[in-house]
Amino acid sequence: MDANNQNTGFFSKSNDLRNRILFTILILCVYRLGTYVPLPGIDPQSLQTLMESNQKGLLGMFNIFSGGAVSRMAIFALGIMPYISSSIIIQLLTGVSETFKNLKSQGEIGRRKITQYTRYGTVLLASIQGYGVSVGLQNSGSVVIDPGFYFNLTTVITLVAGTTFLMWLGEQITQRGIGNGISLIIFSGIVAEIPRALATTFELGRTGALSASTIIFIFVLLILTVAFIVFIERSVRKILINYPKRQMGTKIYGGESSHLPLKINTAGVIPAIFASALLLLPITFTNFGLSDSETFMDISSLFAQGKPLYMLLYASGIIFFSFFYTSIVFNPKETAENLRKHGGYVPGIRPGERTAFFIEDILTKLTTIGAAYLTLVCLMPEFLISRFPIPFYLGGTSVLIVVVVAMDTVSQVQTRMMSQQYEALIKKTKFGR
Repeated sequence: MDANNQNTGFFSKSNDLRNRILFTILILCVYRLGTYVPLPGIDPQSLQTLMESNQKGLLGMFNIFSGGAVSRMAIFALGIMPYISSSIIIQLLTGVSETFKNLKSQGEIGRRKITQYTRYGTVLLASIQGYGVSVGLQNSGSVVIDPGFYFNLTTVITLVAGTTFLMWLGEQITQRGIGNGISLIIFSGIVAEIPRALATTFELGRTGALSASTIIFIFVLLILTVAFIVFIERSVRKILINYPKRQMGTKIYGGESSHLPLKINTAGVIPAIFASALLLLPITFTNFGLSDSETFMDISSLFAQGKPLYMLLYASGIIFFSFFYTSIVFNPKETAENLRKHGGYVPGIRPGERTAFFIEDILTKLTTIGAAYLTLVCLMPEFLISRFPIPFYLGGTSVLIVVVVAMDTVSQVQTRMMSQQYEALIKKTKFGR
């Protein structure tokens, strides 16, 4: 009877991992289907003409993060970016506002309230952007079949509902699936459009727009970029931690050494996503509609690929969020205090405040390297895209998101599998006794 219970528990754990993976795939399929459901009142041919003439700059980037929904003006055209923008604002407020600082320190209750405020902010930003899209589409010529108040209302409601639904799908993946839901939604959108990007590149080679040597160079650079990303993401700086020997009765405990691993890129892909989200906010007013205002047109042109303003803002955003997000996810003072409580110390460094300064100094250097690495990966391909007619999906930001999210997801799967094997081994050992 006990043996049957042991086997049942093991198989239930295995089924749990399988169910999580299947659930994640199912949710991502629902998302992909939604990117093909168009907004009501849109002329497809006029829309295609508009999008073909405005693929560069922020509009192209916006299309990436929406999984191609912008080019089809689907119900998920806003994508998950309003949620990310709202998260940025809330996280910034937790650093400057006492109210949000108190909420953060309240544990689970505070976290729920912060999540609630993030959702409210998502709806607000999606409403503003949705209205900007509706007005812009009406000003773009013959894209809208029947312009007017009713079109504005239906468009705003549809786009807000689409973003809210995506937010819910992302939360479901995080809770019941594998990996980070929001990152996986962006990941699936990019991956789904990569085959078309490759086909477009080869077609450019066939027609003579790109030479064979240029195409080979692009793909070699792409492979080297992927290898470089994997190398940096797997690199860690290990800080030696010693634990003193302690005698309790007749037994001696401690005396061993361990390491405190610090990743070179602690923030992961978040800075690139956050910086992109901030760059996408002005698109509500400067793109889509291609307003008759010359001022808006001039501003929009400054955000084209290869332009100094675009590069400067993008690089500044990546660097800022690298340091900002690292400061949120890793607290040197808290780490030093935990080491002191457990008797751990860095050789040659006093426990407590001196250890915190030591860890903070190393973390600052690593974050600087990580920020430089993210900036290089995200911006270098942008120069190529601005010079050659390469699809946006082969850009540095896209490659970075795909590689990092894939690595994180695989790592989570491996962790769960190892956990199941460990639990099964413990149960077998107990049963054997």
